[in-house]
Amino acid sequence: MNNTNYFKAIVFTFLLSVLFISCNEKEDNFLKEMERDWFAKGNADWNFSNDVLAGVIKEGDGFIHSKKSYKNFILELEFKPGNTINSGVFIRCKNDSINPINCYEFNIWDNHPNQKYRTGAVVLKSSPLAKVTTIGKWNTYKIRCHQNSLQAWINGILVTDIIDRNHIEGLIGVQASGSGTVQFRKFDLILR
Repeated sequence: MNNTNYFKAIVFTFLLSVLFISCNEKEDNFLKEMERDWFAKGNADWNFSNDVLAGVIKEGDGFIHSKKSYKNFILELEFKPGNTINSGVFIRCKNDSINPINCYEFNIWDNHPNQKYRTGAVVLKSSPLAKVTTIGKWNTYKIRCHQNSLQAWINGILVTDIIDRNHIEGLIGVQASGSGTVQFRKFDLILR
């Protein structure tokens, strides 16, 4: 197996562990439970080392997403964006065409040219309720989806609280876009 396929296998294994949990139970660190069920696509190089998933990109878009669909859940993770990266957490994606029309995109991009869609926004749906600065440091993202209610907190600060009926169930993914590096760790998923 060449290095590229080896790293993809590790990343797929790592990310499945994010979603492999029983209802209403939380396991502290999914990174220790490696399974294989996520897919990478696009221009980003994804690698997993020391319990951290890193997406590195020079141009274009790259995603890594689940194979399985999810409906009602709480997703908690930590992220560390570089100052040039455009990233996000995509949930309830209708299919593997990962974009803010087919999914809810919880943005990670402090320097978005349209600050309406900066970090904490749900792209094309809502602006963040609070401005949280995240560049170059570890931050927490908590995303709660229950029926039509979507809420998110960054570093304990409520940034999203919307009702929307467009996407009830779907894939979960993360993004590396533009140029730079984004890191993720400590994924936990609680199914509701």
